[in-house]
Amino acid sequence: MVLAAGRGERMRPLTDICPKPLLEVHGKPLMQWPMEALAAGGFTELVVNTDWLGEQVSQRFGAQPLLGNGTPLSISYSSEGRDFGGALETAGGIVRALPLLGEVFWVAAGDVFAPDFRFTQAAVDRFVASGKLAHLWLVPNPEHNPKGDFGLAPDGLALNTAPEKFTFSTIGLYRAALFAPPYCDIPPGNPDGRKAPLAPILRAAMDRLQVSAELHTGAWTDVGTPQRLRQLNAGPAPARAAPAPAR
Repeated sequence: MVLAAGRGERMRPLTDICPKPLLEVHGKPLMQWPMEALAAGGFTELVVNTDWLGEQVSQRFGAQPLLGNGTPLSISYSSEGRDFGGALETAGGIVRALPLLGEVFWVAAGDVFAPDFRFTQAAVDRFVASGKLAHLWLVPNPEHNPKGDFGLAPDGLALNTAPEKFTFSTIGLYRAALFAPPYCDIPPGNPDGRKAPLAPILRAAMDRLQVSAELHTGAWTDVGTPQRLRQLNAGPAPARAAPAPAR
C-alpha cells in the first residue's frame, strides 16, 4: 500500500493545485519512487489511497501503469475523499483498504523519498517467520524530529521507551491481524470512515512485544516543506531501481 491521501498543508501553495505525492523529485512524482522500488522487488499489486485532489493521482497512473523501470503494475484505489469527504489518517486508511490487501503487506508513504530502500521477498519471508504483527524500518533522526519515535532493542524489538530513539521511516511490513482487536477496534473495511492514527496501534502492539524493527541508514527525506523539496532537486539524481529478476 502506498499512502497518498495527505493534504500537504506545509507544502502550500504547491499543494493547492497538486497533491503532495505528485510533486516531482528529479523528474518524476514523489510517490513513483516507492512504486518503482516495490515493482523492482517483485511487488506489483498495489493499493493507493487518495483524498485531496485524488483524481489527479488516479488519472496520472491509471490501473495498470508501466513505469520507468519497465515493470507493469496493477493498482487499486481507495478513494477516501470520494467515499467519506476526507482522509482517514494512516490506520483508518489501512483498515479501509484491508479488503484489497493480503494477510501480509507493505506500507510506504508516497511523500517520503528513500531511493536506497529495497523492498525484498527475503524481508517478507523473515517477517512471516518471525510471527510478529509489524516490522518497521527506522532512520537516524532528522533535524525536524530530534527526539525520534521508537527505540530499538539489541534483539530487534521496537520499543516505546528507550534511552535512544530513532525516527519511523513510514516503511513497514504488517499483518492484517494488527488492525483487529485488541489493537484496533475499527471493523474491517472501515465502513463508517473512522479516522485513526497508526502510532497508538503500534505502541499497543509494542507493549505486547509484537513489533520488530531495524535501522535503515540509506538516503531518506520526509519531504514536508518546499525547502526540502528544493534541496532534493538541487542534489544529484539517484540511480533507478533495477527490475526484479525473472522467476
